[in-house]
Amino acid sequence: MPDSTPTNTSPDSADASGSRPETIDQVEDSDEIKVESTPSLALMYGLSAGHGIKHFGQGALLIMIPSIRATLGLSDVAIGGISSAQSISSGIANIPAGILTDMFRKKVAWILFASMIMVGSGYLLISISPVYWVLLVGVVIVGFGTSMWHAPAFGTLAARYPRRRGFAMAAHLTGAQVGNTTSPLIVGFLLAGTIGSWVVFGGIEWRWLAAFISVPMILTALVVVSRFKTAGAESTGSVTLGAYFVSAKRLLSNRAVLGMALLGAMRGAVHNSFQVFLVIYMREELGYSNTYVGVHIALITMAGIISTPIMGNLSDRVGRRPVISFAMTAMTVLLFLFLQFDSGISMMILIAVLGLFFFSVMPIINAAAMDMIDKGSEGSGTALMFAGGSIVGSLTPIVAGIINQSNGFQGVVIFAGAMATIGAVLSLILPMAKRESASP
Repeated sequence: MPDSTPTNTSPDSADASGSRPETIDQVEDSDEIKVESTPSLALMYGLSAGHGIKHFGQGALLIMIPSIRATLGLSDVAIGGISSAQSISSGIANIPAGILTDMFRKKVAWILFASMIMVGSGYLLISISPVYWVLLVGVVIVGFGTSMWHAPAFGTLAARYPRRRGFAMAAHLTGAQVGNTTSPLIVGFLLAGTIGSWVVFGGIEWRWLAAFISVPMILTALVVVSRFKTAGAESTGSVTLGAYFVSAKRLLSNRAVLGMALLGAMRGAVHNSFQVFLVIYMREELGYSNTYVGVHIALITMAGIISTPIMGNLSDRVGRRPVISFAMTAMTVLLFLFLQFDSGISMMILIAVLGLFFFSVMPIINAAAMDMIDKGSEGSGTALMFAGGSIVGSLTPIVAGIINQSNGFQGVVIFAGAMATIGAVLSLILPMAKRESASP
């Protein structure tokens, strides 16, 4: 199929103020066209690999929560507080990450370096935490570090591959899903020390495991800063602080982009509320081993490894709205099915099918936002998307914890399903830029 640059051609692509977002044709200059005409996939896949390692560490904390709970004697609300603390710190991190990315585009590798160093440092603190509040500080550092990755990585991909933005972001998230899939399998096995009756050893205590996890994070930081120096090469130079705030003001007044941030926040709220208490439910109510819990959590992201790039490429061809709306609607239906299929093989299958959409829709929502922002604001646009999710996501785990205490896991399912329903409705009514089919 010949190249056909996506354009905004209808009122649906205009923001609520009546101004029409710039088309990709309008935001490209000769430098960007040159980069896009002979794109190097090394950066895309390199950042995806780093994203996967980061998410390996991020996902490990989820599997360790039941063990941490047992050691420190934590309540459901305290468990929700761990997720909320991580989400709040992630939201705060998006602000400096977005500013630094857009102002110092040619220093992106160093921002990514700082991100991974913080994740490793946070895990070291978690490993030695004697009480809950010290643990929370470590969780906050991990959350800050993981979120520092998003703006420079997603922003760079959005600028480097404007015609294949959906696919580039989906490829990046596929790396995350590889990390999210392998993490619960490996961490669950190391905690339990068993795989059925085939492999049996004493298991590794969660504190030691947290210390071990810090090692690949720090090593990845060193690899990133030495091998990914071309990140940000598509930029013509640094942006002054005054120019940045002018651009940021336009971004914050773009209601279409804010709508995408809200939609992304609803998806994140579903994720934060459902997944953490699914782990608690399987471990404490169903009596699953750490290994078996890890297998179930891995299923949530395993199917997405295949579906995410397919959905991203499809959104580049047929448009963002059909893909987003279908995924959000499917997610809603699947969540409510947990009220009926809440154990055994039926729940395992349901988790796997949910995994086709649970994370896969996130890069499509981000790409829809990137379609409607000014050139040079990709970092801040990405930060805005993740900040919105963090604000909403910081509150919902605590609410879910209260619901879990009084109504059990089924109450959490209804809560998450209701938020997914709101997200599905938003995906149908929020303005998005219409896109023509893009080249493969």
